[in-house]
Amino acid sequence: MPAAVRTVARFDLPESDAFTRPYWDAAAEGRLLLRRCRAEGCGAAHHYPREFCPYCWSENVGWEPASGRATLYTWSVVHRNDLPPFGDRVPYTAAVVDLAEGPRMMTEIIDCPEPALRIGMPLVVHFRSAGATGAADDGGFALPVFRPA
Repeated sequence: MPAAVRTVARFDLPESDAFTRPYWDAAAEGRLLLRRCRAEGCGAAHHYPREFCPYCWSENVGWEPASGRATLYTWSVVHRNDLPPFGDRVPYTAAVVDLAEGPRMMTEIIDCPEPALRIGMPLVVHFRSAGATGAADDGGFALPVFRPA
């Protein structure tokens, strides 16, 4: 009898569907997309991608390229994480950044030692292949992370 194949859940990979596919395709090409409301009188940008505007509830929203610029709002250095594969990456810097277009985004800060982190520091987006997590099955995803500008 063949041995059972055991798979480990990937908590570090997004779930893509028809709605979010443009976002993940753009990320794989090194571009960050946002959603912006097209309703008259609103025009707010938002992130994470949603099918409606979280400010006015209009469904008249569309994708647009983001500049990739941001400022650091807050962060936490994670020294322990028991979910695979995050435990192999500690320590890492989980952060919230203010995108130049307005929305806040959860992300990771790379290429910056903890003592150099400052609220309001300018950042720029970088895209890390999900394969950089060490797993072979990355689903073709690239994840937006930020580094000092």
